Amino acid sequence: MHNLRHHVHNVYKSAAETLLPVRSSSAFKEKGVLTPEEFVAAGDFLVGACPTWSWESGEKGKRRPYLPDDKQFLVTRNIPCLCRAKDLLKGKMEEELLQLQEGEAEADAWVATGGSTAAGGVEDEIADMSLADDPAEGAEGSGSAVPEGQAASASTAQADDAESDSDDVPDMEDFVVEEEDDTVTIHHPSSNREGERESQAGEENKILRTRTYDISVTYDKYYQTPRFWLVGYDETRQLLKPELALEDVSAEHAEKTVTIDTHPHLPLSSASIHPCKHAHVMKKLLDSLSEGGKEPSVEHYLVIFLKFIASIVPTIDYDYTMAADIGGS
Repeated sequence: MHNLRHHVHNVYKSAAETLLPVRSSSAFKEKGVLTPEEFVAAGDFLVGACPTWSWESGEKGKRRPYLPDDKQFLVTRNIPCLCRAKDLLKGKMEEELLQLQEGEAEADAWVATGGSTAAGGVEDEIADMSLADDPAEGAEGSGSAVPEGQAASASTAQADDAESDSDDVPDMEDFVVEEEDDTVTIHHPSSNREGERESQAGEENKILRTRTYDISVTYDKYYQTPRFWLVGYDETRQLLKPELALEDVSAEHAEKTVTIDTHPHLPLSSASIHPCKHAHVMKKLLDSLSEGGKEPSVEHYLVIFLKFIASIVPTIDYDYTMAADIGGS
């Protein structure tokens, strides 16, 4: 039923957009909406404040006439997503509230993330650490007496170890040098090549492979606000099914404010945060900034918008605009 309702709404919205005029008067403070010109101005400010964002023209046949050809939508690419949103929620739920002693005031409580078992594990690992590689050296350093018989055994063992170590030293005969017509060919032991391959494989295993997203922001003529789109890739850089992007959206918003729609400028379907509430939320955020002594201009609109969207996709770390100066104090 939800999908049917969404489809009917999309048909109605598309028809309405062909009839409705493009907004030409500014009302971003009064209503939280933008004109196309204000969207471009806010996009220019975002690109200047955060160069990871850039303008795109999209497919020629899908360009909107009320936007410049080279500034149809904004995009930032290859944004990592280290974990799923449910994993982040699980981590928060595992925070345990511990009382320093029974009956103390709640203000004296402290929070330990991950529980006490993790701390115990760290303590066990620290207890196993020793600065002395040789147990005999540790005993000597502590002042303990070593019986003569054990000392002799230790000396014999050390001699055997030294002899064993000498066996590990590569023999020059392992390297065969052939001289022919002033050409020298050196054949290294095959074990060296195997060691190199193992080392390379180990380095590759250290690379953290994650989901990544290309994020785009378009202008929605019907709602007169920006719209946020997610195009995902799995750990092997294969295109992610749009439905799987819901795993990286907070549970509060997944399947409620996030829909799967055709991207307005690209030939694919994509997960999108539906813009039906954007104007209302932006109006409240702008009012809150004004009450705090800041007067954001329309150029700051997208910076504020992206900070608001970050709460919906908490594991996608795209927000690099913290340094942008919003308004005056």
